[in-house]
Amino acid sequence: MSTHQLYVSPPSGPGREIPATGEARFSWEYDMADAGRDRLLALYQKGKDKQWDGARRIDWELEVDPYDPLGTPDEALALYGTRHWAKLTEKDKGELRRHYASWNFSQFLHGEQGAMVCAARIVESAPDLDAKFYSATQTMDEARHAEIYGRFLHEKIGMLYPINDHLQSLLDDTLRDSRWDMPYLGMQVLIEGLALAAFGMIRDTTDKPLPKQILAYVMQDEARHVAFGRMALRDHYQQLTDAELREREEFVIEGCHLMRDRLRGVEVLENFGIPRKEAEEFSEQSEFLHLFRKLLFSRIVPCVKDIGLWGERLQKAYLDMGVFDLGDSNLDLLMTQDEEIAERLDAERFAAEERERVAEVEQAIADGSAG
Repeated sequence: MSTHQLYVSPPSGPGREIPATGEARFSWEYDMADAGRDRLLALYQKGKDKQWDGARRIDWELEVDPYDPLGTPDEALALYGTRHWAKLTEKDKGELRRHYASWNFSQFLHGEQGAMVCAARIVESAPDLDAKFYSATQTMDEARHAEIYGRFLHEKIGMLYPINDHLQSLLDDTLRDSRWDMPYLGMQVLIEGLALAAFGMIRDTTDKPLPKQILAYVMQDEARHVAFGRMALRDHYQQLTDAELREREEFVIEGCHLMRDRLRGVEVLENFGIPRKEAEEFSEQSEFLHLFRKLLFSRIVPCVKDIGLWGERLQKAYLDMGVFDLGDSNLDLLMTQDEEIAERLDAERFAAEERERVAEVEQAIADGSAG
């Protein structure tokens, strides 16, 4: 079935074209041992070693109830406790859960396609060959993620939402900028940071095995991507002037406000007949949204501080948002945990499969002896 038949509202056209500027750069230095870039090369090696096939690693035979795909508690739904909630039937509530899951995973899907395009842009524009090498592995990672989210939405949910206007705006700004470091900053720091927070919240709260697998394995890859952005930008930003750093801080401030204030899933409530202004009010009153916003910045603020964007105006913006204290979060520990959770899931799955095989063999032996 065509994806366009599954959208709850039609996207504007079959695709989107973003005029891009910037230079494609070649490097004639191929001896990486002499380049003094061991950290990026080690990350490139890890990127090669950790490639996986979404068709095999994920158990697509697992059943998913499209009307409760994530096991979302009612309290997490923006309509909960409002005058509209009491009017909903159990069927309506199931449909609401389905729409929210579709909206979330649709934004993940569109964001992953954006990440794939940005990673390809980095291959084209990064001045150093080791960065090009790593970005090539990331491009493949993002393609795999888009494939997986697309399959989950098509096969398990049966519904998609168009890209949120404000996510599209941030992607557009990231891709239009001619400076080679901006795809790193917009994608690796802001959009990937947002995605990791959203992925992690669902991964750690869902009791549904298929979405938990998908999110855990995707986050294992994303931990490398954020590390790559930190390495590349930290080195580059040490060489910039104060004026150049301020320009990038303004971009970060605008992007953070955009994500905090505009990614609320209001489109879902509109599809249930709630006027936009009222839908925005319900979303703003949601305790779940307030918690998510706090977690949203748990990956972004320490990364921004680490790469050297920590001017007075940016610090004030984070104070106003109530997330300044997150600058001291241990980002390396969070990334290590992301990798460990994925590896633990693999170990549990393989152990269960091994027990099943042993049981089958023992049963076959018992049947043969009885015969």
